[in-house]
Amino acid sequence: MPPTSRAKSDFPWWLAVAAALAVGAALFIAASDLYAQVFATVAKGIGITVFVTMVAFALASAIGLGIALMGLSGSRWLRQIARFYVEIIRGVPMLVLLFWIAFAGAPAFVAAWNALTAPLQSAGLLGELLVRDVSLLWRAIMALTIGYSAFISEVFRAGIQAVEKGQIEAAKALGLTRTQRFRLIVFPQAIRTILPPLGNDFVAMVKDSSLVSVLGVADITQMGKIYAAGSFRFFETYSIVAYIYLILTVGLSLALRALEKRLRRQHQQ
Repeated sequence: MPPTSRAKSDFPWWLAVAAALAVGAALFIAASDLYAQVFATVAKGIGITVFVTMVAFALASAIGLGIALMGLSGSRWLRQIARFYVEIIRGVPMLVLLFWIAFAGAPAFVAAWNALTAPLQSAGLLGELLVRDVSLLWRAIMALTIGYSAFISEVFRAGIQAVEKGQIEAAKALGLTRTQRFRLIVFPQAIRTILPPLGNDFVAMVKDSSLVSVLGVADITQMGKIYAAGSFRFFETYSIVAYIYLILTVGLSLALRALEKRLRRQHQQ
């Protein structure tokens, strides 16, 4: 197929149609008092959704990288601990993990903290920590962090293992330390392999952040539930909720795809 014909066939018609529908929906929402009111109410949860996603993803990436490095270490015990963590956490549904962290893990953490800091509390240096002091927002963030860290660790592990061993051996021959090899040789090359699945996990976390609504966290979904329960406008409300999530996820997917292309072009140069 000639390059010109191929370029025409690869034109993102789906994106043109989706953009047209999104603009049409935005105009309809602006013109309708009912839909504009629903949108204004549901949009109040966008900030919480973005905050939960960004914080949980950053923490999950940090923990996931640590677990991946443990899984690739020379210590058999560290490898076994990493494998145990990944397999157990991945085997628990996210909603179940969310409930467990919120209603079992948080009280256990508070009890352990109070036991460890009992001498300081007796001396009046620290106050007693209560379960209600750990907000539901942070319980939800920790549940998403723990759940996604297991998946992200596998992404990091696969990306690191994809780097050619010859380059690592060459770095050893140059006298680079293990940390220097990882920072200067391994990670810059692994990131090109890691970025696409890591981006997919980020988009998936945006969608899974809707699960925090079961704890009453005022995200997009929770604001929609509250409005629908009070107005009985279920069709209008959840149509707006779906519209907002689609704007967020499709926009993120396009941004990540553009970043991947940019990194690919830099690598080819």
